[in-house]
Amino acid sequence: MHLAVPLMRDQGAPIGWFDMETEESITEALRQEGWTRQFTANEPRLSEAVELYKESGFEVRLEQLPPVRKLSEGDVFRPDGECRQCFEGDEDKYRIIFTRPKEDGTDNVEDELF
Repeated sequence: MHLAVPLMRDQGAPIGWFDMETEESITEALRQEGWTRQFTANEPRLSEAVELYKESGFEVRLEQLPPVRKLSEGDVFRPDGECRQCFEGDEDKYRIIFTRPKEDGTDNVEDELF
């Protein structure tokens, strides 16, 4: 079953549809597994962020940024009001970064002070 909800602006008509089987549902499912959504990035910042999180002792998971279906041209806002114009048409190049502490309890970070 495919779920979608209307994408609304404040006190306005729907401007598009947000696919609930993608970004919001993935974020919520991962949150329940202990993952925290960090931010959306593409290369080269994506690899830099992944490396930094791993060096800081986190597990890292990447999810593809899903497109927002629009009712009219130029409407690129998520349900929470976040603009998506920079990603429009290039969603396949971006990933949402999720992190969580490593399950084994180790952070794999050597403390250079001791």
